[in-house]
Order: sequence, then C-alpha cells, then structure tokens
Amino acid sequence: MNDFLTDSVFFGAIASLAFYEIGLLLKKKLKKGWVNPLLISIVLTIGLLLAGHIDYATYYEGAKYISYLLTPATVCLAIPLYEQFELLKKHHVAVLAGIVSGVLTSAVIVLLFAICFRFSHAEYVTFLPKSITTAIGMGVSEQLGGYVPITVVVIIVTGIMGNVLAEPLCKLFRIHEPIARGVAIGSASHALGTAKAIEMGEVEGAMSSLSIAVAGILTVVASLIFAQLY
Repeated sequence: MNDFLTDSVFFGAIASLAFYEIGLLLKKKLKKGWVNPLLISIVLTIGLLLAGHIDYATYYEGAKYISYLLTPATVCLAIPLYEQFELLKKHHVAVLAGIVSGVLTSAVIVLLFAICFRFSHAEYVTFLPKSITTAIGMGVSEQLGGYVPITVVVIIVTGIMGNVLAEPLCKLFRIHEPIARGVAIGSASHALGTAKAIEMGEVEGAMSSLSIAVAGILTVVASLIFAQLY
C-alpha cells in the first residue's frame, strides 16, 4: 500500500489538498483564529511522511503541481487592489509611509536579535528577508550569503503567524482603520497574511496585496544596506 501511494504521480498533491480541506473543516467547526488550515496541513503532512517513512523528494514529485498555481494565484491579488485603486490614490502617502515603516521595523528587529543572540553574519542575513514572499526572500538570502533553506522556513513561519495573529492583534491594539490594517498585515506577513486580510475586508485585502509587492522591493534594498551593519 505504501509503495502504491508513493509511486502515484499525484500522491503529494492529493495529500496536500486533503489535509488542507481537513484544516478548513476544523476552522469552520471550531471558529478559532489559531486553527489555521495551512498550519494544520503542514503538521499532518509531516506526520504522514514520518509515519510512512516517505522521503520529501517522493512527496514533492506530486506536490510540485500545486506550486505551479502559486504564480497565477499571486497575480490574482491585483484584483482587489484594482477595485480599490481610487482609495489608494487618495491615501498614497500614508500607504507608502506605512510600508516603509514596516520594512524598516522588520530589519531593525532582526539586527537587534542578531546583536542580542550573537548571530554569525550568515545567520543574520538569513533572517533579514523574513517578511517578504518566498521567491524574493530566497534570492536575497542567497545573494547575501545566508542559509536559503532556513530562510524559506522563517518566511513560512512568519506568514503563518501573521495569518493567525493579525486579527487578534488589531483588536488588542484597537486598530480599526482598514487601510492601516491591510498595510500592516501585507508588510509583515506577505501572501499568507494577505489571505487573512482578504477575509477581514476588501480594503484590507487590497492594501495588503499592494504591500506585498512594494515591501518586497524595499526589503531587497534595505537588506543590502542592513547586511553591512553587522
């Protein structure tokens, strides 16, 4: 049975989709912010690979077909931005200031952590692109001499945390302005956070979508500068 599953061309894709659906069902049933479908699917997938003694390469042979959908899914994030374009033009200065603040805050926090925990330079630059999309973050980490696999993990964890904590933190600090919430989420937790922002509202989703792109570009520049500071 194990050989049948691992030899299947779509084993990884089917397993990933099934576990994500389980996560969605649990979220609908429990209605808790920490019940994140992506997090649940990751845990279940790891459990399956360990229990079935299945290596990651075998799993990825099927799961890679889902990855092909990442680019068109990311492009689709431009739709809510287009729908709120007039609002963006009206508040473009505040939006840009918010994104710049988010990028600088992320870089400064990583620098402070590196100083406090005495990171090596390679470890330090590994964490610098933690809040941007995986594709850009991997390139930044590789160029600066970081550990790319760790960068990928850090980016995913950052996104999941943003998805889970975005709404509770907005309530805790009484952030009710949709533009502010969207910019904060997109700047801090890229596409995974944006998925939550879209759930919170159309304006939040649009501003978060914009923040992903702009924050990605600014983080590349900020990472090159901050990499020289430690």
